Amino acid sequence: MQLVQCLGTVRTMTVTDAPAAPRPRLDLVRPWPDGYRAMQAFHRAVVDGPIDARLAHLLKLRASQLNGCAYCLDLHAREARRDGEDQRRLDVLQAWREVHHFTDRERAALALTEAITLLGEDHVPDGVVEEAQRHFAPDEVAALVFTVVVINAWNRIAITSRMPVPDATT
Repeated sequence: MQLVQCLGTVRTMTVTDAPAAPRPRLDLVRPWPDGYRAMQAFHRAVVDGPIDARLAHLLKLRASQLNGCAYCLDLHAREARRDGEDQRRLDVLQAWREVHHFTDRERAALALTEAITLLGEDHVPDGVVEEAQRHFAPDEVAALVFTVVVINAWNRIAITSRMPVPDATT
């Protein structure tokens, strides 16, 4: 039993008061399989593109952090570790500007990821695009943009449909 203060009131909370695991609320595959197949084809094109898988994982994780997509955070963190990403870098990814664990090239890609994901705030500043262009070839810049666009689309699909995060295994 735990005492919890919420909006000025104190109440006792038991384990059964914990929020239930979210269940999917929308099936977006069966009602419109063509839409899902199109997303899968877009995703495959990005995966097969010129961006290194480890960098792509960082971009997918950062966009998913900004969007609050638990399903994608879980999935891409597991994939990043599987592909050899250092856990310490994953642990500090949210504060990538504050640490020296990321290369200038990765920093340029992460800045572009944030600008595209948070489009409504400042659009995508010229300086962010120019910095990405300093570190990446034109086909890579295009692939970075499409990588960020596809993960943002998947985030919105997973969040809207309430894709459940698989149970943790020990």
